[in-house]
Amino acid sequence: MKQAQIIAPSVLNANFLNLQSELTAIENGGAGLVHLDIMDGHFVPNISFGPGISGLIGKATKLPLDCHLMIDNPELFVDEFVKIGARYVTVQAESTIHLDRLLNRIRELGAKPAVSINPATPIENIKWVLDSVDMVLVMSVNPGFGGQSLIPYCLDKIRALREMKPELDIEIDGGIKLDNILEAKKAGANIFVVGSAIFKTNSPELTCREFVGTVSA
Repeated sequence: MKQAQIIAPSVLNANFLNLQSELTAIENGGAGLVHLDIMDGHFVPNISFGPGISGLIGKATKLPLDCHLMIDNPELFVDEFVKIGARYVTVQAESTIHLDRLLNRIRELGAKPAVSINPATPIENIKWVLDSVDMVLVMSVNPGFGGQSLIPYCLDKIRALREMKPELDIEIDGGIKLDNILEAKKAGANIFVVGSAIFKTNSPELTCREFVGTVSA
């Protein structure tokens, strides 16, 4: 089965004082998801926003929400993110002891469960839950801050995951730019989180359209 190629702009890099306009720009640019980086200052060294702001973003866009919980104790918050309308709720494999239980809980609540792994986490750590998820997110930078460079060995992890489960949706997040996105696609990724490379340009709409055209060609 051939997976859809999707650009998922990360609004962490958007101008929050002009967020409605930024969301409209990526909608018009052909984005398929809005990626929300949820950070608590504990699991990663940064703080972003929670379910309240996420819900407001959901009301301001027609695009589905892709909520990536980079937080400790995610089991305390998944209900809230499903309640505000998240299509994907992604939890870090490293952040919870009972990963299988949590992923099944997300599906029971009505969202699509996904699991993410940090750069140094081996894919073997999630092998047994691959049948329980709709997507795997491979972090290609150490999470916490935007604008970092892609760590090359993370592409090898994507290749191995694609071999392990050919029909899986594989998302990559970190350092994705126009000059390396095709390399990530060739490795096997089909959902691409793009932050500063879209929102820090003169026209996020045109840049997003260029990303969409590149992966769709």
